[in-house]
Amino acid sequence: MFYMQLVDKIMKKKIKIGTRGSKLALWQADWVKSEIKKKFSDLEIEIIKIKTTGDKILDRPLAMIGGKGLFVKEIEKALFEKTIDIAVHSMKDMPGILPKGLVNDAVPVRENPFDVLISKNNISLKKLPLKAIIGTSSMRRASQIKHIRPDLKIKSIRGNINTRIKKMESGEFDGILLAAAGLIRLGIKDKITEYFDENTMLPACGQGALCIESRQDNQDIKSILQTINHSKTQISISGERAFLKQIQGDCHIPVACFGKIEIEKIILTGLIASENGDQIIKDSITTHISLAKQAGINLANQLLSKGGKKILENLKTK
Repeated sequence: MFYMQLVDKIMKKKIKIGTRGSKLALWQADWVKSEIKKKFSDLEIEIIKIKTTGDKILDRPLAMIGGKGLFVKEIEKALFEKTIDIAVHSMKDMPGILPKGLVNDAVPVRENPFDVLISKNNISLKKLPLKAIIGTSSMRRASQIKHIRPDLKIKSIRGNINTRIKKMESGEFDGILLAAAGLIRLGIKDKITEYFDENTMLPACGQGALCIESRQDNQDIKSILQTINHSKTQISISGERAFLKQIQGDCHIPVACFGKIEIEKIILTGLIASENGDQIIKDSITTHISLAKQAGINLANQLLSKGGKKILENLKTK
């Protein structure tokens, strides 16, 4: 009855979902659309493509052009201007603090949160040749991979997933590092050479999850989005993002946090690394799921006090 009343109230208005225009971003937006349509089949939903700063500047590493908001600012502007009703982002692209007036109304079920290696001839990380060239746009991935294999040469790579794979296959790189979630969502997980767990490479805060953003005052949209929320994913993400906010960072600096739920407990593991990977500060907190946010704050403070603050300050001076 509630769903029918809600649909009757807004069915005369087309709901517009804003997203980046990459193949993966469009897949994610279309998936959200289909999940909403399962609950509200009579709703008319349109997907609007929006080009972001991160999509426009492809010749420089993300960290050089200011990590925070690179892939979300223009989409959030469209939300404020009411040209879209819902924004679908990759959670790992979200800064620690959302703009006033915007909220993350739902976190759907998370895809595989970990990182992967794709290499020529499917050679694993341990067996890559000495001084092999590895492509990544992420300082977090670069620092952790250098910690394991200091001999590897890290080279910046930008562009969508298929573009990166083509660059590797053309011989520009011996291997590339990517998020498993994107490859799985695009149906090309057969390209993956090796999956890394949290003991090898801790993922970015929110990696594998989606952020569905809307205006705080749009209660009708909020009610719709709540029907596709996944509580366990939301709890894990709340801890990870509390960590990120306390660090005052984003996904383009070498910090990481991953939350794993076991029954009623959450295990949060966090990391701060130096750019070249020679320093890795890593720790974990286990607590009740109701304390996930506080655990993220506490974990961030622990890492900062153990030397993480100095590492991040040194990065800012470069």
